[in-house]
Amino acid sequence: MVAAAMAGCAVAVLAAGPSWALRQPDPRPALGGVVPGAPEAATLPAVAAKPSHSHLEVVRIDPDPAAPGGTTTIHAFVANFGPDTTASPFTVTVTLPEGVTPQAPFFPTDCKVGARGRQVHCVFGPGLPSGRSATALVRILISPKQEPGILEGGSVEVRSADDPGGARHRESFDIRVAE
Repeated sequence: MVAAAMAGCAVAVLAAGPSWALRQPDPRPALGGVVPGAPEAATLPAVAAKPSHSHLEVVRIDPDPAAPGGTTTIHAFVANFGPDTTASPFTVTVTLPEGVTPQAPFFPTDCKVGARGRQVHCVFGPGLPSGRSATALVRILISPKQEPGILEGGSVEVRSADDPGGARHRESFDIRVAE
């Protein structure tokens, strides 16, 4: 039984109580160690996760106002309305309006600037539980030549294999340029 558990095989245990009283399995391996002759993790075939039934939505949050030549931060807020935890990575894309440029560092730190500096793409790994949220933070610089007023045309979009269609995958935001 120990060799089966160390090899990653499931072991069934009968319980005297009702099945709903059993604790959910811990996603981490219960045992550490190497079974002689077992393939190393790098040689095992990759298995794609089956998409979950999660529903991701972008929640609109306008950034704080900033003066020409100043900075502010876009909060790209994404919520999982479930019912499942995400099983696949999801990408949050921030599209910036004319008159602003992205300024690193970003959060998460591996966000990438694309589309001639007009978009920032941030990838989040699987595992966002239902009822929880994730936020990408994109710092921006307002052009020193920008006139005070409202900059329109910015948006936040989320894409995932877990939630390929539906409402609220994209929301716009406005940036108020203060005097």
